[in-house]
Amino acid sequence: MAQDTTDITGPTDGRGAADAFLHGIHVPLVTPFTRAGDIAADALEALAHDVLDGGAAGIVALGTTAETAALDEAERDLVTGICARVCEERGALLTVGAGASGTRAAEASLARLARWPQARAALVTVPPFVRPSAAGVVAHFARLAAVSPVPLIVYHIPYRTGQPLDAAALRAIGALPGVAGVKYAGGGIGEDTVALLGDLPDGFEVLAGDDAYVSPLLALGASGGILASAHVATARFVELAGAWRAGDVARARPLGHALARMSAAAFAEPNPTVVKGALHALGRIPAPDVRLPLLPASQAAVAVVLERLAEVQSRG
Repeated sequence: MAQDTTDITGPTDGRGAADAFLHGIHVPLVTPFTRAGDIAADALEALAHDVLDGGAAGIVALGTTAETAALDEAERDLVTGICARVCEERGALLTVGAGASGTRAAEASLARLARWPQARAALVTVPPFVRPSAAGVVAHFARLAAVSPVPLIVYHIPYRTGQPLDAAALRAIGALPGVAGVKYAGGGIGEDTVALLGDLPDGFEVLAGDDAYVSPLLALGASGGILASAHVATARFVELAGAWRAGDVARARPLGHALARMSAAAFAEPNPTVVKGALHALGRIPAPDVRLPLLPASQAAVAVVLERLAEVQSRG
């Protein structure tokens, strides 16, 4: 399948500020492990090629799905290097997870991305645990955008960070030079979701971050998604995004419902355990293993996601 072209274009001021445009499906890659517990580098590289073959616009390295918190620095560099090489070879967009709870630590995390010229954006979570005011969050991202070597994609996921932001706060962040978009994982679709998508700052894109809600978010105007469950049905998620972009409701609506059922199954147990179990069952990674404090997915959960995958793939 032809790759869904994605680009970040526009003049920069040397600090990563740009008129940014993001669209399509981006896959936050898992980190495959061998049975001995090491990173399965060949499997990771193959996964990156597989999702791009399926039409993904880009990949995300070192997201939550990669179990980044369980990787040491050398392992994080290995993962980033593999993803950078594949994206350079394929002309795909590479986003790398970065950031921290404190602003100074987040600056240091972003500075390390200068080592990877293939990186085109950084996925930076709203600072967790510290629970600053909305104005503090805006100031945090203003500082990071001013020093980052690449444009920022804000990761809004309040059920992990404990920091809900309303549409006005996200709009203020989105208006900052150097902020390209938001991975929106609000845990549902409510008034703020509709308000944000109804009035976006210029050059600021919304990427769905809750897999089960990608179809309605696309219908509301999201430009794409960063979706863990797109590991196992990349081409169908790409088809969904294309259908909504073309206004083909008759095709998009039933496909969106089928993908939502599969995504719900993929998140029935802590992410990325079920996705890894499914990838192993499909012969795409050498082991379903995750690192503590995660435990491998149950066989029952994996069986359900595979059943839902078969339903998705059987659709015409």
